[in-house]
Amino acid sequence: MLIRENISLKNLNTFRLEAKAAYYSEPANIAQLQHLLQTSQWQNLPRLILGGGSNILFAGNFNGLVVKISYKGIEIAEQNPRQVYLKIMAGENWDNLVTYCVQKGWGGIENLTMIPGNTGTSPIQNIGAYGVELKDVFHSLEALDTQTGNKKTFYSADCQFGYRDSYFKNEGKQRYIILSVTLCLTRKEHQLRYHYHPLTLWLEKENILQPGIRDIMQAVRHIRQSKLPDPDELGNAGSFFKNPLVQENQYDELRQKWPDIPGYPDKVGMVKLAAGWLIEKAGLRGFREGDAGVHRNQALVLVNYGNATGRELLQLATRIQQTVREKFDVVLQPEVNIID
Repeated sequence: MLIRENISLKNLNTFRLEAKAAYYSEPANIAQLQHLLQTSQWQNLPRLILGGGSNILFAGNFNGLVVKISYKGIEIAEQNPRQVYLKIMAGENWDNLVTYCVQKGWGGIENLTMIPGNTGTSPIQNIGAYGVELKDVFHSLEALDTQTGNKKTFYSADCQFGYRDSYFKNEGKQRYIILSVTLCLTRKEHQLRYHYHPLTLWLEKENILQPGIRDIMQAVRHIRQSKLPDPDELGNAGSFFKNPLVQENQYDELRQKWPDIPGYPDKVGMVKLAAGWLIEKAGLRGFREGDAGVHRNQALVLVNYGNATGRELLQLATRIQQTVREKFDVVLQPEVNIID
């Protein structure tokens, strides 16, 4: 298997940040991946598993082995009149998968269209948008145990899904490499979720009174395209920060000062705030330092206007956190994985 040295990662991350990998490999299949991880030469090196590069910020070079997961495949594992269990290999592009499923008439992930990245990384973040999270359609995944070289199946409870969180973002981060994901989608009687206000407005505007999964996918695509920059045109990693959770009493206090502050009931006694709203009200929407900036249409998105470094974007993120904390006494946590 080819191991390359001193490889640029600029075209392998959606921020388009220049960073070098000391060593780089792209296994063609799972067998090659297993062989690579069992080779003593690479076992003691720092290791980074790279998917679509859409949720990562390189604050510097990576002085270890970068393994790019790109093998593809989609197959029906099981189906019945109401459901289909779809097994997707880790290297499949997520948005292509959403489009494929909607074209087949399979429902459940239409709200998650245009989320960048590959399917293998979707459980790590428990990706979500417009009222739907991956865990809502998740059945199982197969992962490679890097300590033993064996495969292991994880079901929903094993994954410890949380808000943009999972076992694989915490205890299992270095140990397991996700090989495939199996989703349970509906073939009929779809549980449509379109009561998120922007979706409702778009559907009403288009006079769509009884939407289907294709309508919802189109609504989400329209909204995202109007708000979010295309990573191929302007380097970014989508939403940079998580929407913060606060106690109900803190939300009530904030609402007394800012009556229009949006809040969404979450866990018992908790309210989820809109991080983008907080950043905008802190006066940082459209803010720019050199080539590192906050997007002019969506304050939740940090962008690289051309030649920003990862360190400069990280400094900008820190400035945003400090400003929001000073103004609202709310702590923002990055959603993006920072490689420092």
